[in-house]
Amino acid sequence: METKENIFASEEFTHKTAPTKKINVNGSDFTYRSFGKKEGIPVIFLQHFTGNMDNWDPEVTNAIASKYPVILFNNKGVGSSEGATPDNVLAMAQDAVDFIRTLGYNKVNLLGFSLGGFIGQQIAADYPELVHKLILAGTGSIGGKAIAQLESHLEKAFVDGPDRVLINLFFSKTPGSIKAGEAFLERLGERKLDRDLPTSQDTIESQARAIIGYGLATDEGNKQLKSIKQPVLIVNGSDDTMVDSINSYIMLQHIPDAKLVLWSDSGHGGIFQYAGDFAQEANAFLLN
Repeated sequence: METKENIFASEEFTHKTAPTKKINVNGSDFTYRSFGKKEGIPVIFLQHFTGNMDNWDPEVTNAIASKYPVILFNNKGVGSSEGATPDNVLAMAQDAVDFIRTLGYNKVNLLGFSLGGFIGQQIAADYPELVHKLILAGTGSIGGKAIAQLESHLEKAFVDGPDRVLINLFFSKTPGSIKAGEAFLERLGERKLDRDLPTSQDTIESQARAIIGYGLATDEGNKQLKSIKQPVLIVNGSDDTMVDSINSYIMLQHIPDAKLVLWSDSGHGGIFQYAGDFAQEANAFLLN
């Protein structure tokens, strides 16, 4: 079994070359890739709706891996991981915690994008001893504005066909943002060998139910946000149509120790449009 003592013990890898590994978590094999620094608190990446390990931007992951250990993984039932994906964020968070603990870690940093940000908040609130620092990108809190309108967002995203979905979801409708989106798609294709399996329709449907349920739920008095005591970096684009940008400011208002970064002329995938600047912000935030 892989443990924290040997997970980074082999030769140096990058996003492009890190081998896909498996570890059994409560009877299901979870797939993951580890690369970057061998010492320090690892950064666990929590992925967006439908995404697998190949949907992370190598410009982001490699830059963070230059300073910290990085672990990309597929939660239960996602991509090449086994098991049935839960239809709620609470269970997804528990699966992620079980994965982290099975690897042997008792302290991690979390980077959660979109649905991954919902999961990151849940973990930070429920397992404060496990989370050192938390990065929340393109995400929102329980009951946040427009989160439950997933079906409408997806209908608009598919208007140009499946090849443009990520550009339509993650980037603004301006020439500069669209150009950045096209460059992002090119980077996603850099890894040619040992690519991940696409996320199944069953998992997509479960994730959709989890997102809509999260968006329809209420958290009176923002208790979960107020319970997050770890340092938090919140980042987003100025025009996020998936998880309205106002949600980032609401999180800032209620999380006791938080910083907010917004980029102009950008959308849900601001961390990919401004990958270099985001990585600088993230690495500085994670220091110490």
